[in-house]
Amino acid sequence: MKSIFLILLSILTFSHLKAQDCLLDQQPKQDLVQDYANIISDEDETFLRQKLIAFNDTTSTQIMVVTVTDLCGYDKADFTYTLGEKWGVGQKGKNNGIVIMVKPKEIDGRGDAFIAPGYGLEGVVPDAIAKRIVENEMIPYFKSKEYYFGIHQAVNVLMSLTSGEFTADQYAKPDFSKFIIPILFIILIFGIVFISTAKKAKDYSIGHNIPFWTAFMLMNNSGRSHGGSFGNFGSGSGSFGGGGFGGFGGGSFGGGGAGGSW
Repeated sequence: MKSIFLILLSILTFSHLKAQDCLLDQQPKQDLVQDYANIISDEDETFLRQKLIAFNDTTSTQIMVVTVTDLCGYDKADFTYTLGEKWGVGQKGKNNGIVIMVKPKEIDGRGDAFIAPGYGLEGVVPDAIAKRIVENEMIPYFKSKEYYFGIHQAVNVLMSLTSGEFTADQYAKPDFSKFIIPILFIILIFGIVFISTAKKAKDYSIGHNIPFWTAFMLMNNSGRSHGGSFGNFGSGSGSFGGGGFGGFGGGSFGGGGAGGSW
């Protein structure tokens, strides 16, 4: 009888500790980046926080990124919009908050992500678009444990949608025609460079009595720089204005949004 009592006491104690540890039961932390799963480096976290603060200062839209190790017995949808509702992410009256939740796969063998927009942004970020962002921008990176890059991609798309840079329909059906002029310009530049190099190579090959293609390669190599690589994907470069985050305003969430697992 005594052993049964001790077992029941242990179960009740454990349940009480789990409830205390649940993020939903804690007081809101006034921060737009909360990395409880420790999957974002300090440098990337600082950069992302500054970016989100600047966006909040400019548009009043609050995008909060939270990574967790436990969904407190909820499914990913209920957990995410309940957190947004309890913590009041967004501005009161505007309800323009968004919560991006990520639970990494390494915790228990199942990765979960969910994007929950507040009431005021459900039309700007409808469920189908939230689903597309999670599946196209986030999960491909998450599968290779590149969590920051997936989060950053999602943040970029959500910023563009909520600031009116493009609409949900435009994101769902990208207009590739806008890339035609830049591509033609690049082709033109390469063509001019090729013709100019070829002319110099021809003159050089005649003057030095060597094959044309040998002269062309010599000309091409001589024009290359020996500096750093081109087009590096920098995650911590750049700076954003604005001071510290002023805190959540009390936005409401109606259960909209979408997510995915891997």
